[in-house]
Amino acid sequence: MEPINKTGVSEFFLKGFSGYPVLEHLLFPLCSGMYLVTLLGNTAIVVVSMLDTRLHTPMYFFLGNLSILDICYTSSFVPLMLAHLLSSRKTISFIACAIQMCLSLATGSTECLLLAIMAYDRYLAICQPLRYPVLMNHRLCLLLAGTAWTLCLLKSVTETIIAMRLPFCSHHIVRHFTCEILAVLKLACGDTSIREAFLLVGSILLLPVPLALICLSYALILATILRVPSAAGRRKAFSTCSAHLAVVLLFYGTVIFMYMKPKSKEAHISDEVFTVLYAIVIPMLNPIIYSLRNKEVKDAARRVWDSRQACR
Repeated sequence: MEPINKTGVSEFFLKGFSGYPVLEHLLFPLCSGMYLVTLLGNTAIVVVSMLDTRLHTPMYFFLGNLSILDICYTSSFVPLMLAHLLSSRKTISFIACAIQMCLSLATGSTECLLLAIMAYDRYLAICQPLRYPVLMNHRLCLLLAGTAWTLCLLKSVTETIIAMRLPFCSHHIVRHFTCEILAVLKLACGDTSIREAFLLVGSILLLPVPLALICLSYALILATILRVPSAAGRRKAFSTCSAHLAVVLLFYGTVIFMYMKPKSKEAHISDEVFTVLYAIVIPMLNPIIYSLRNKEVKDAARRVWDSRQACR
């Protein structure tokens, strides 16, 4: 099912950073470089985790899903954003806007749930080590990941249809560099309070609730770690938890700021800067923080590279 255009809108103008030409010239090489690093880093994680059998574990299965999400999310808007940074024509068709909105909502929402699933996986691995292979089996991994992807896709399609069926005012200028749902809602002529309430409910389900589960999982993990007699073991576990929690706080902090702060009719440049942080920087950092600093991933990448060289 796709949004039916009953508003007479054929295209939107994405204002983005058009009022700051110097900033546009600075952002193009910066965002291009970060997008390239995001693609290379996350693709490397997916390939290595698939080719090396030692990484066929729940932890790296979820990391692979996270990497795919990051690739899909950034690819849903960064290429068009880069083109607009170099062009004076910054338009997007009605259908393309709806597709971009749906994809970004779906991948962003799925990442919220996936981070909670990953925290639960670490809880079972550390707090229930003997039962971990039975509790977190391959079937459950597929079920958890598949459920997260499916539920968030259905939620995002529903939200996109609700947003794109609104009657829009005469001007079609989206004060953002993507078809971000809150920015599009500001163009509506009618009352959007019910629709915004629906979005708020979805934000609560996909922001504070998973974040609370993450905090609970890591509180239990830390309680278990403190009982570990080995100082080296405690340091290693604390290091892993701190890295994960740093990304969780960065991810959830920026999302909560964007979607749960008091609404205003005028968009601010700070909103777009925070969106760049949320949308480009975090997917670039995820491979580094989650995997590329991990000795297992480095060893696996080395084995995959050596095996490919030997086959030549």
